[in-house]
Amino acid sequence: MNQKILKVENLLRFHTICRQLHSLGQRKTLSQWRHVFSSACPMWTAQPYTRPWQTDALFGAALSQYRLLVTKKEERSRKSQLSSTKSKKEVEVWIGMTVEELASAMEKDIDYVYEALMNTTINIDSLEADSHLDEVWIKEVIKKAGMKLKWSKLKQDKVRENKDAVRRPQADPALLTPRSPVVTIMGHVDHGKTTLLDKLRKTQVAAMEAGGITQHIGAFLVSLPSGEKITFLDTPGHAAFSAMRARGAQVTDIVILVVAADDGVMKQTVESIQHAKDAQVPIVLAINKCDKAEADPEKVKKELLAYDVVCEDYGGDVQAVHVSALTGDNLMALAEATITLAEMLELKADPTGLVEGTVIESFTDKGRGPVTTAIIQRGTLRKGSILVAGKSWAKVRLMFDENGKTINEACPSMPVGIIGWRDLPSAGDEILEVESEPRAREVVDWRKYEQEQEKNKEDLKMIEEKRKEHQEAHRKAREKYGTLHWKERSFMKYKEKKKQKLLKPKEKAERDSNVLPIIIKGDVDGSVEAILNIMDTYDASHECELELVHFGVGDISENDVNLAETFHGVIYGFNVNAGNVIQQSAAKKGVKIKLHKIIYRLIEDLQGELSSRLPCTVEEHVIGEASILATFSVTEGKKKVPVAGCRVQKGQLEKPRKFKLIRNGHVIWKGSLTSLKHHKDDISIIKTGMDCGLSLDDEKIEFIVGDEIVCYEEKEILAKTSWDPGF
Repeated sequence: MNQKILKVENLLRFHTICRQLHSLGQRKTLSQWRHVFSSACPMWTAQPYTRPWQTDALFGAALSQYRLLVTKKEERSRKSQLSSTKSKKEVEVWIGMTVEELASAMEKDIDYVYEALMNTTINIDSLEADSHLDEVWIKEVIKKAGMKLKWSKLKQDKVRENKDAVRRPQADPALLTPRSPVVTIMGHVDHGKTTLLDKLRKTQVAAMEAGGITQHIGAFLVSLPSGEKITFLDTPGHAAFSAMRARGAQVTDIVILVVAADDGVMKQTVESIQHAKDAQVPIVLAINKCDKAEADPEKVKKELLAYDVVCEDYGGDVQAVHVSALTGDNLMALAEATITLAEMLELKADPTGLVEGTVIESFTDKGRGPVTTAIIQRGTLRKGSILVAGKSWAKVRLMFDENGKTINEACPSMPVGIIGWRDLPSAGDEILEVESEPRAREVVDWRKYEQEQEKNKEDLKMIEEKRKEHQEAHRKAREKYGTLHWKERSFMKYKEKKKQKLLKPKEKAERDSNVLPIIIKGDVDGSVEAILNIMDTYDASHECELELVHFGVGDISENDVNLAETFHGVIYGFNVNAGNVIQQSAAKKGVKIKLHKIIYRLIEDLQGELSSRLPCTVEEHVIGEASILATFSVTEGKKKVPVAGCRVQKGQLEKPRKFKLIRNGHVIWKGSLTSLKHHKDDISIIKTGMDCGLSLDDEKIEFIVGDEIVCYEEKEILAKTSWDPGF
């Protein structure tokens, strides 16, 4: 603007100077003429003329007016630029945001984002509302919308106050009172753990167990004749329940290791020893089945030396008690050994304040909803208490002991059943009492938020890995096609797309047959956990992919059947029921429901189902063999047909069967016979030692003396999965 005004001012000054010079010249001429004509024409003296200062004033006014107009014009243009800058909306974005989040940040609908990405290389069909977008696509959408980009920190990184519930600080030792010991019975399957506990409790739990094996943790309070009380946890000894044994060891004070005197140290015995050592829990050795003739307790003690379990007889500190769970011999001595060890440990707890405990087992009862078996470790649990465990909370409506009897309060070391949970907590979750229901909801919301944060971090990590893979693939593609002419490049891309064409229906069916989707339902959380742990060992995905669609606790529902129908899967139930209505619905929809009460039967069934999805293998069974002794040709119509003269060396040749021609150990033809004759008669069977003439369905094959003809049949053999769960 200043430069324009300076140019105008210079022009005006130049024009003014010219006018002034012109006026000076005029004044000189006029003065001369005035002198000549003054006497004759007196009017000349009175004639006015324009003065220079009047002209300067005129041009000065014009110049100031021009300056005002130019200044206003510049201000208008500046304002228009500012308004256009302000009209660009600023959109706050972050890496990994979804389509829905981007649309929301732009205050547009989701379709707008799809339209913006329409002519890009991204696959629009694969985009969902919750699909994460790469940085390049976020920029593309913002650019097309004419908006301004502003990167922010990840939305998930916003700081949120920790609202979790935690255990109380250690109590004052003066407030602690003695408590009963919590004892876990561990050992190998079928070594008599539950029978031993039955004798102590005078019950018949073992007789009611499917297959004679314990399949979930049982918590019992046993009162001894001397008045002492012991809380026993009976853990499964089967190989499938490793997680349950580990959980039992973590909440216990003493481990009673049961080893059969006639069987010795087994795989789960060693595992139980390791769990006890990991939890730093002392061991009492119970050598069971000492009433048997083949019992050898000393052998058991010697075998345990290899695993650092040294009995008192060998200079160690582990008490060893010889018992017979079946006859009840020496059980009181085992109980006394346990009580003695507990006294040495000086077990105490704080019975006041907010409750702390551990979920031992959880399940869904049809009439009572989610139910947990728990061990109280601190405080006294009463009806109406507000509890939090994992991502679930409860207002205690009812409490009961191991016999189902209602109780009003539960003290430390006491096993208790709790009813009133909003959702089913997982076995092993820590139980904490909180002040109120709003506080319980706050804790659960925080824990769910934390879980979501972890999942988001994993998702973002995966997105970043995929992005790097995509960039690397793009770079390689550019290197591959960079030096080619555009025609050659187009042709190569066309050939690659042709290879990647959609599967035909037959191929798709074959691919689907190699996937087994399953739904797992169990009676308690620990049982489902054990089954899932076994499935984690599956290593035969190259044969058939095992896909877990859903798992849960409780009886099989209509929703499970609908899921199985959708995914063409199989429902496996462990110690659960499927009502008549559910079974009829499943049969109508073609869904298999397989119910089991013994875990290894369920796994065997699963192995069989996997095997049924594998393609059958074809085996050849030889029926007869013949050697070619001579060759000749027979005229049939206008063509000559080669014929082989043979003698059957083994078995018999049957015309309807399949044949193969072997030369020097190599198969050069497979097919069927067009004719089989003995002398001049057509026959269907030639037995050992007989001569025959035969011709093949392929006339181009030439026979050579010494070739072998083999008659065989093909049998389909069902394949078996290579997966070995380990038991």
